[in-house]
Amino acid sequence: MRHSIVSLLLNAATGHRRWPRMWRDPEPRPHYEAIVVGGGGHGLATAYYLAKAHGVRDVAVLEKGWIGGGNVGRNTTIIRSNYLLPGNVSFYEASLRHWEGLERELNFNAMVSQRGVLNLYHSDAQRDAIVRRGNAMRLHGVDAELLDAHEVRRIAPFLAMDDARFPIRGGLLQPRGGTVRHDAVAWGYARAADRLGVDVIQQCELLGFEIERGRVVGVRTSRGRIGARRIGLACAGHSSQVAALAGLTLPIETHVLQAFVSEGVKPLIPGVITFGAGHFYVSQSDKGGLVFGGDLDGYNSYAQRGNLPTVEDVCESGVAMIPAMSRLRLLRSWGGRMDMTMDGSPIIDRTPIEGLYLNAGWCYGGFKATPASGWCFAHLLATGESHALARAYRLDRFATGHLIDEKGQGAHPNRQ
Repeated sequence: MRHSIVSLLLNAATGHRRWPRMWRDPEPRPHYEAIVVGGGGHGLATAYYLAKAHGVRDVAVLEKGWIGGGNVGRNTTIIRSNYLLPGNVSFYEASLRHWEGLERELNFNAMVSQRGVLNLYHSDAQRDAIVRRGNAMRLHGVDAELLDAHEVRRIAPFLAMDDARFPIRGGLLQPRGGTVRHDAVAWGYARAADRLGVDVIQQCELLGFEIERGRVVGVRTSRGRIGARRIGLACAGHSSQVAALAGLTLPIETHVLQAFVSEGVKPLIPGVITFGAGHFYVSQSDKGGLVFGGDLDGYNSYAQRGNLPTVEDVCESGVAMIPAMSRLRLLRSWGGRMDMTMDGSPIIDRTPIEGLYLNAGWCYGGFKATPASGWCFAHLLATGESHALARAYRLDRFATGHLIDEKGQGAHPNRQ
C-alpha cells in the first residue's frame, strides 16, 4: 500500500487493523544476481538503489537478526555535512541532499528534521580551525555560518558561556544539518526495496563463502546455500569477522560507542550542539528526551553495551557544557559496534576476491552517510567501478599512504 492521506483516513476508519505488512518475509532462493550481506541502513540502501537506479532487482539482503536491530537503530540520529577534506565534504554533502528528499522518494516518514548543527569553539586556536573548516565547506557549496559568542547565546542561552575552564567564544553552524528517526530509515528502505522486488531475508546468518578460482560464487548461511554473481558486504562492526570468512584481513578494529537518552523535558535544545572542549554531542527527541553521546569506550569489543567510566566521562562533558543537565535522570543507554579504520574514514571498494565488494569502516559517521553510501556502493556493485563521490575511499590507501585523516578519529591501535 502506498502511504497517502487517503490510506491514512481509510485505515483510521477501520481502527488501523488493515495495514498490510511493510515488506514480505520470503524464503531465500537458490541464486541471485547480487547479495548484500547486512540488513542495516547501508545494506538496505544499497539494495534499493541497485533496483531503482541500476535495474538490478534480482537482489537479496541477508540479515543475521532483524531489520533495525543493529547500528542503524543504535545511534544518535545526527545528519550533517560539515567536513573539511576533499575526499569527505562532497560525499557527505551528497548524502545530506539525499536526506532532504528521502521521505518523498521512499513514501515513508523518516522524521527528517533539519534543525541545524552547531559546533562550539572555546579558544582562538579552535576558532581558526573552525574558520578553515567553514571556508572549505562554502567553497564546496555547503552552508556554513560563523557565530560569535553573542549569537550563540541568543540561540542557546542555557549554555555555560562564561565557564572559567571552557568559555564559549562562538561556533560554526550548519543550518541544514539535523536529525532523522534512525530505525524509520531502515524500515523505509526495506519497504521501498521490497516494492521493487528485492528479497529482504531476516534471521539469515552468514556462515561462509564459496570461492572458486579466485571468484566468489555464493554464500553458506543458516538457511542454506545461496549462489550469486556478486556479493557486497555491509556488516558494520562485524566487517572484520565476516571478511575473515573469505580469508581477508581488514585495517579495522571494532569498538563500542555508547549513546544515552535522558528523561523527557520541555523543549530545550533547538538543534544539535557539540562541545568543542570535549567529545560530546546532544539533541532533543520529539518525546523530550535529550539524546547524547561522546567517545568510544576505548577497548576492542563486539558487545552492544559499554562500561560505567565512559558514562561518567560523557556526562561530565555534558554538564560542563549545559549545567542544567545535572538535574536530569538518565533514562536508558545502549551501545553500537563501531568499525574503526586507522584514519577514521570509510572504505567502499572491491576486494582482492573477484565479485566480492566491501562497504565498511564508518567509525562515528555511518548513520549520516546512509543514502550516499548506498548510492555509491550500488554503483560499485552494478558497474564494478567506484563512484566519483567514493573514489577516495579505497581499500589500498593504507598501503599507499593516501589517508583521509579528517580529525584523527580512527582506532589508534598505538594508544591501546
